[in-house]
Amino acid sequence: MKYDVNVKVENRIEEYSFGSVAKQANGAAWIKSGDTVILATVVIDETEIVKDDFLPLTVQYIEKTYASGKIPGGFFKRETKPSDFETLTSRIVDRSLRPLFPKGFGYPTQITIMVFSADSDSDLQVLALNAASAALFVSDINISTSVSAVRAAKIDGELVLNPTNSQLKESTLDLYLSGTKDDILMIEMRSLGSKDIELEDAYMLDPMVDPTLSANTITTYNDNAVSEEELIKVLEKTQKVLFECNSKYEVEFAEFKKEELDLAYKAHTLNDEMISYVKENHFDDIKDAMNQMAKSERSTALRQLRKKILLSKEEWDEVELKDAIEKVKKEQVRTQILNEKVRADGRALNEVRPITISTNVLPRAHASCLFTRGQTQALVVLTLGGPKDAQMFENLTDEGTQNENFMVHYNFPGFSVGEASPIMGTKRRELGHGNLAKRALEPVVELDGQTVRLVSEILESNGSSSMATVCGGYMALRAADIETTNTIAGIAMGMVSDGENYAILSDIMGLEDHDGDMDFKVTGSKDGITAMQMDIKLGGISLNILKEALFQAKEGRAHIIDIMEEAEKEIEFNDGVLPSTDLFHIDPGFIGEIIGQAGKTIREIIEKFEVAIDIDKKDGKVKITGKNKSGVAGAREHIEKIVNAPKAKKIEYKVGDVCEGTVKKIVDFGAFIELPGGTDGLLHISKISDQRVEKVSDVLSEGEKIRVEILEFKGNKISLGRA
Repeated sequence: MKYDVNVKVENRIEEYSFGSVAKQANGAAWIKSGDTVILATVVIDETEIVKDDFLPLTVQYIEKTYASGKIPGGFFKRETKPSDFETLTSRIVDRSLRPLFPKGFGYPTQITIMVFSADSDSDLQVLALNAASAALFVSDINISTSVSAVRAAKIDGELVLNPTNSQLKESTLDLYLSGTKDDILMIEMRSLGSKDIELEDAYMLDPMVDPTLSANTITTYNDNAVSEEELIKVLEKTQKVLFECNSKYEVEFAEFKKEELDLAYKAHTLNDEMISYVKENHFDDIKDAMNQMAKSERSTALRQLRKKILLSKEEWDEVELKDAIEKVKKEQVRTQILNEKVRADGRALNEVRPITISTNVLPRAHASCLFTRGQTQALVVLTLGGPKDAQMFENLTDEGTQNENFMVHYNFPGFSVGEASPIMGTKRRELGHGNLAKRALEPVVELDGQTVRLVSEILESNGSSSMATVCGGYMALRAADIETTNTIAGIAMGMVSDGENYAILSDIMGLEDHDGDMDFKVTGSKDGITAMQMDIKLGGISLNILKEALFQAKEGRAHIIDIMEEAEKEIEFNDGVLPSTDLFHIDPGFIGEIIGQAGKTIREIIEKFEVAIDIDKKDGKVKITGKNKSGVAGAREHIEKIVNAPKAKKIEYKVGDVCEGTVKKIVDFGAFIELPGGTDGLLHISKISDQRVEKVSDVLSEGEKIRVEILEFKGNKISLGRA
């Protein structure tokens, strides 16, 4: 492969080839970095213009398992549906490149990114965006701006830009930033926490799995929320890298750009006569419609207004009138915010809507929370499981499969916004919102061999149901009595700007999201940020405005956390169905007695009380997990009886000693005899009688007392004869 461009970026070298492959596409870029090879292509359908007011762009990021020398697992040996990582990466690329397209561009466009070779240390999300941007830049579409990505990590307190995957595993910060040389377009951030995993030589016995397993995994997460001041410093440094990289790309790629197509863009003109008429005659009607906060109610009110106007203006086009009403409504929303500092629902710019919280509303679920903020409502349900319930997955750059023991699933049915739509498979947006909530909560969750699944069912939505999922998810964790290192809440921020003036909004509703210029979701504690997601509609945002938004979000989070902490005091656990866990210590010298011969004693405890028991041989820590508190308490009591029972005095035997023992177990080749002091010995079938014995049970019975003689010691085994 001949490479046309060699670009050195922060901690990485990228080689690009243009025009060598995929020549039928409108634009194509073959990128190599290390041993990773990615092809990105752009194709547009010039035969059709979508008339609706949106950009018909589709992005597909596709991984091939052969890229890392693997064959797909499962029954079908070819790639099937996209993995979560592929879907989330597609979404990141889409959100970063969508702002580049010219206004009025209505041609269906497909961006395809395929990973052909992948080394274990490559950041595929960064390379995927860079490749797609390069393909778009050199295409025959009228786009002459480069977008690139940079990832920031913090390792041992030091900032590392574009870390390798192995470095990222040691980091307490994962920040993905995309933008042009002038503007930040998108931010994805999560606090990784310090994840400590201990592998001990211990027994982990679960009645649902093989009781001979002997491995113990304890996972804990420490809260490493990132402060607003620290985050601003990181963003300042990463923005400089974006400027340097995009400046290089635009210079190096310019000579490979194709001649631009002569494309017709959608004309989107507004009827000034209609706009004036609506302002003069129906301004109050629009204001009333705005105050109906639910999307369905607002849409109905505006539709009725449109029909009312058409009764007297029959000659007017309904589509043009709809655009005129929408223009007046948007203008009014923004003007009122900028000039009067009052929002459509009467709130102050930094005011959060009323919040109500009800926990454990579902009696048979392990835990649940109904979180309502204004007209947004999430029912978050928690289920507790064991290690076997973890989700297995394998990324392309992983050496083997991994287990995900903390899952957050988000569902957004149509009825939540008054839409008559069927519930289908998980959409990209649902997957993205669930992933954001998971990243928000994971750093503060204390898991000790458990698996947790949170499912958020959005029952009503008028602004940031993902942040309601974070708040409801935290409360569900506490309603399940799961330890957390801090209280976590989420808030959605917005912004309205006319170029000179701007206003930052806390806890935005759907109307402000639609007519505003920014959607900025921030989650964290009162001390710092655990996760963040930002999309800019203006084409970029200054760090000064971003800094102001971050601190206003911190105030909003603190207000929400105060409400959550009050609600936490009212939690009543679902004791009848909530799995219980108990941790205590015993003298390690008693572990052998608790386990019993070949694990018999501990298996009896597991079966009787329906629990899982995990014993650490080194320090005597015992962890009991069961379906309810009574079973766990019974198992603990049984173990403590074994530990506290008076021990029989140990007797030292020697060859020739004669004593009375008890037949403990009969086998084909003899009988095991329990001697005084609890020691066992074997009375072989040939030693039972002076005469030949065909069947041991014909001569002896379990529980029978007999006199035996110590004949021989073989290691720890004692050979007996009949005395």
